[in-house]
Amino acid sequence: MISLDSILHLVQTYGLWLIFPLAIVEGPIVTVIAASVVALGRLDLGTVFLVLILADLVGDLLYYGIGRSGARWVPRRWHERLGLEGPRRAELERHFKGHGGKTLVIGKLTHSAGLFILVAAGAARMPIGRFLLFNLIGTLPKTAGFMAIGYSLGYAYKAIDSYIFRVSLVLLVLLALVVLIWFMRRKRGKGPG
Repeated sequence: MISLDSILHLVQTYGLWLIFPLAIVEGPIVTVIAASVVALGRLDLGTVFLVLILADLVGDLLYYGIGRSGARWVPRRWHERLGLEGPRRAELERHFKGHGGKTLVIGKLTHSAGLFILVAAGAARMPIGRFLLFNLIGTLPKTAGFMAIGYSLGYAYKAIDSYIFRVSLVLLVLLALVVLIWFMRRKRGKGPG
């Protein structure tokens, strides 16, 4: 992985040409660094915001594509175990049909669960237009928030990166606990079958 100091130097040197691909890979911290460069007067705020939004959506589409075509890459014997066919797949599709928007926005705002949710949306074959709309709804405040942090505190990007990791980890653990409790209650509700 590229160091944060290198990212800062590259963004200052190459600007928007580099922000886009870096933001696809390392979204939040690149957003913070790009906003700190905006604060120095080297880049335009509106243009950087637009580029970061587009990069985030492109990254989301890549994960969606992995989920949508992932079954082709997984050995057939693993399909049922991973929920790529049968009742689990049907349940995933029903979930994204009824609650896909809410799930995507929550995944976007918690950051830590986002990757799994984006892949699951692709596996559930969520319509691409709806997928992009709800990701945009989640991306706008998330990007604006990280830009505000970068604009005002960008000089502390190393500490910010550490906090992003810690908060993401805590949110992932909390989300895993919520899902575990939900599954346990659901299983208990079904009773012996």
